[in-house]
Amino acid sequence: MSNMVTEILAFILTTSGWVLISSTIPTDYWKVSSLDGTVITTATFWSNLWKTCVTDSTGVSNCKDFPSMLALDGYIQACRGLMITAVCLGFFGAVFALVGMKCTKIGGSDQSKARTACIAGVNFILSGNYHVSARCLFLTPCLSLRSE
Repeated sequence: MSNMVTEILAFILTTSGWVLISSTIPTDYWKVSSLDGTVITTATFWSNLWKTCVTDSTGVSNCKDFPSMLALDGYIQACRGLMITAVCLGFFGAVFALVGMKCTKIGGSDQSKARTACIAGVNFILSGNYHVSARCLFLTPCLSLRSE
């Protein structure tokens, strides 16, 4: 009984991690910088993987999508690819985990379920590593600009 509870808890945790990874892709504030005047902030620049925006001191935002995939910096293209790969691996990990759990009736024998659950675990680990790699890759140019 405790193995079943452990499997269900692990499935819930890993699937919620996949949902959180998926929710970071459309997040607007991957990179934020501001121009400070003497008294007030005059403009705030922010961008993500898909667009760049500026908000002036009155609160009006002006956003511009990146015009061409070929005109992007290499690290943004790599981050996009890593994030999309992370989401896809997490999805397949969730499907494999659902099939590989002992409490489900699909998937065949215990040996094939164990193999499927192992594949699910590898997918989740790779998904998390790709997500962390994408975030670090995106932050590296931001941190190098700050140190200059």
